[in-house]
Amino acid sequence: MPGSPAIVFRRCWTPSRHVHWYRVHPKSSLHMSCRSTLLRSPRFRSAVQHGSPFGLGSPTLMRTRSIHIQTVPLLFTGMLICLWIWKCFTMVIFQNKIIYMPGLPPNARREVIQDWLQHCGGIKWREERTKAEDGTDLALAVTTIPLPTKGRPVAVEAGKPPAAHAYILYFQGNASSIPPRLPDLSWVLRAVSDSKAPILAPMQLTFVCLSYRGYWTSRGRPSERGIRLDAEAGVRWIADQHERTFGVDGNTKPLLLLWGQSIGSGVATNLAATGRIPTTTPIRAMILETPFLSIRSMLETLYPQKWLPYQYLWPFLRNHLDSWQNMALIAQAAKEQGKAPPFVYIIQAERDELVPKEQTEKLYERCLDLGLPVERGIASVAYHQEAIARGQGKKLASQAILALTKRALDDG
Repeated sequence: MPGSPAIVFRRCWTPSRHVHWYRVHPKSSLHMSCRSTLLRSPRFRSAVQHGSPFGLGSPTLMRTRSIHIQTVPLLFTGMLICLWIWKCFTMVIFQNKIIYMPGLPPNARREVIQDWLQHCGGIKWREERTKAEDGTDLALAVTTIPLPTKGRPVAVEAGKPPAAHAYILYFQGNASSIPPRLPDLSWVLRAVSDSKAPILAPMQLTFVCLSYRGYWTSRGRPSERGIRLDAEAGVRWIADQHERTFGVDGNTKPLLLLWGQSIGSGVATNLAATGRIPTTTPIRAMILETPFLSIRSMLETLYPQKWLPYQYLWPFLRNHLDSWQNMALIAQAAKEQGKAPPFVYIIQAERDELVPKEQTEKLYERCLDLGLPVERGIASVAYHQEAIARGQGKKLASQAILALTKRALDDG
């Protein structure tokens, strides 16, 4: 363009890494003048490596890429194995919290009896305190009701105490606390008191709900060993209460019944099998509501998948609650002592979503094989937590209490 400076465009070209350039040196045999001429005008030749411009055809690179591809599955497999081992480790370490769940729901430890009394149908509950052998402070919810008079007045001699007084020591299932369970238990007790069963008056029934350590307002942390001590403390409280009420040498004998719900059934059988019980208050009967055989059997039942770690961790269990083995110990102890074994009444939820009916049936057959007196009732249309919440379950529980109390009274 006229008047404009000349602009020279130069194409910049970068040689490919697959093309190698070599400078051609002059022959040593040429004359110096010829060599100088050649040096002023150097010539180049190239050696081209055939293959992909990106080096994909390089054998070394292909071997490296193959190694990386084989490493990826190994990496993810190793991560899965590490996570599986970590889960097993945490389950073994925190098994007490997983099995007992004392902090669920979050407000379980802040519940108070007064908030639930309006749903208890006139049954008055009070809170008591006791201590386990290791000094752990425990909470109790206690009430006393009259046993049925069949709608007729009962003549009682003035100053003459009743022949017996019935006690029921209740062991709850996992999670939650005692106060939310009081309404359902209260309606069972109402059914007992209002029943038209044979006359048991002027007898009375004291119902004692034990709050394990770590539950409700009880101190400590739950474990099977600790809950054993709690159950023994509950029996001692009943024995002391009976002595305070009727005297040490009184003519009123205590009739002790145990009632366990879910894991509480394992606590009840533990107490009956190996518990240190005062000789003045022997166990006359047990009501087992939605029981299972053992923690190990529940792991195998709830998690049958072979790739899950749960069923393989039973050697590391610190909590067993083995009712299957406890029944054998109860039968053996009764045989050695020459005493009648406690009567067993099993309440099964028809639609139990946690404990399969096979577990209840096996426990029932176990009692029959060992010669233990046993009966079973099925609460129709009831799930695991609803065994006594529905009408049929309330009826079964109230009838069991009356029948077992009458049986214990007749046996002396």
